[in-house]
Amino acid sequence: MENLNMEKITDYALQYGFPLLKAILIFIIGYWLIKKLMKVLQKVMNKKHYDKSLQLFLTRLISILLQIFLIIMVISTLGVETTSLAAAIAATGLAVGLALQGSLSNFAGGVLIIIFKPYEIGHLIEAQGLLGTVKMIDIFTTKIVTPQNKLAIIPNGAMANGNIVNYTVEGKIRVDTVVGIGYDEDIKKAKEVLLEVLTSNPKVLKDPAPSVNVSELADSSVNFAVRPFTKPEDYWEVYFATTEGCKLALDKAGIEIPYPHAVEIQKQG
Repeated sequence: MENLNMEKITDYALQYGFPLLKAILIFIIGYWLIKKLMKVLQKVMNKKHYDKSLQLFLTRLISILLQIFLIIMVISTLGVETTSLAAAIAATGLAVGLALQGSLSNFAGGVLIIIFKPYEIGHLIEAQGLLGTVKMIDIFTTKIVTPQNKLAIIPNGAMANGNIVNYTVEGKIRVDTVVGIGYDEDIKKAKEVLLEVLTSNPKVLKDPAPSVNVSELADSSVNFAVRPFTKPEDYWEVYFATTEGCKLALDKAGIEIPYPHAVEIQKQG
């Protein structure tokens, strides 16, 4: 009886043990080769100066496809017929595709973004009601970092079909600020003071030249459109420096910036 049990164990070991061991070895070696291949592919694309967005997209896509192929090889090694397996995968793929139409739309959107390049990694963009710097363009999503340092993940389908404002691609961005002075103040002098604030800032570009122009005769102030140009990455620094610099410069020149006196009197009363 014991001999019979040992024979069965030996038969099972020969029948299933070696294929299982072979499948495990194929998986380990295959996974190692895929990782090595991805590193080589990454180096080749770096030498060819491929776009970073395209590099990430291609490496992830190729890695997923190779892993699927490896899994099929492992399963076929265990004795499962590849023809029936392929049919099952096709049927499953169709069902999953119908269930995940949104994901397929996002994948197609990612392909369109990579091909037409409305934005790239590192670009400052505004899309889907969000402003931020592109951190990653994935297969299904685009990740941007907002000025508040929040990570926003946006589906590529929405990105490909929605409006996108790219602040980086032109290399220059205008900083719009409005500064008001009193009606009794010297407009020409105020304009010179404000323009000096812009031209003295090294972050403000000389071409296009910064401008200061009267934009509105408001109820209690003469408003100037203060418009320096800068690099996209320096936008907020120039914006804050311009706002503060204009106030300090006008105070130093003795030029009044109006404020609601009537409200102040009511508070004191």
